[in-house]
Amino acid sequence: MQSILKYGLSVGLFCALIIILFSSCGSRKNMVYLQNDSTQITTLFEQYVPKIQSNDILTVVITAADPKVTAPFNPLSSMAVSNMSQTTDMALRPTYTVDTQGYIILPMLGKIHVAGLTRLEAIEKVRLELEKYIKDPGVNMNFNNFRVSVLGEVAHPGSFIMPTERVTILDALGLAGDMTIRGIRENVMLIREIDGKKEIHRVDLTKKSTLNSPYYYLAQNDVIYVEPNKAQINNSKLGSNTNVIISIAGLLITVISVLTR
Repeated sequence: MQSILKYGLSVGLFCALIIILFSSCGSRKNMVYLQNDSTQITTLFEQYVPKIQSNDILTVVITAADPKVTAPFNPLSSMAVSNMSQTTDMALRPTYTVDTQGYIILPMLGKIHVAGLTRLEAIEKVRLELEKYIKDPGVNMNFNNFRVSVLGEVAHPGSFIMPTERVTILDALGLAGDMTIRGIRENVMLIREIDGKKEIHRVDLTKKSTLNSPYYYLAQNDVIYVEPNKAQINNSKLGSNTNVIISIAGLLITVISVLTR
């Protein structure tokens, strides 16, 4: 009987050790964001402002002191009435898709090349064209498709539409509910499309120097992928057997406890 108990105890302890091994947490070094070091933070958003690309969708609204003179330039503005909610009015504002050659076609102004420009540079270019027709025109231009996707070991993976282009990788992770404890923070993958070509970059979020990275600020259509750590990969290998192992270990411990009373 004693040999049986010893065998059962050994199996139970072995199972418990396996469970503890595969469920262990990472060290502080692997978990904490932007750990303190001697790095000098020099990043400015202006250094990495996203550029307009083909297939971007831009909302463009023309303004002036006399709203009547802007009617030909805002083809949908006549649909908005004074008692509309701001949300509804935003939905009615005209949008323009940047074609494969980098142009948008604006009413009265015709084709204007905007690809490769920042949003502020494109605004100024359109404003100069408008001065031929309107005195002191104003231009309101925004991205209508500034989307980033966050996948992998995060609480809520998905795609997110951003209200502004001033978005950091930490902002995106925050929208996705942050990384899980199983995500590798020192090797986050960033997939970015530039001139129709996909580029893959790696970002170490445990280092403060990441704040100086050209990939700290995001561009439209960026994809962030957080890889699982070794413990999570090992857990996935166990698959459905995990619950069986836990059940057997629990049963053995219970039996041994009863028999040794």
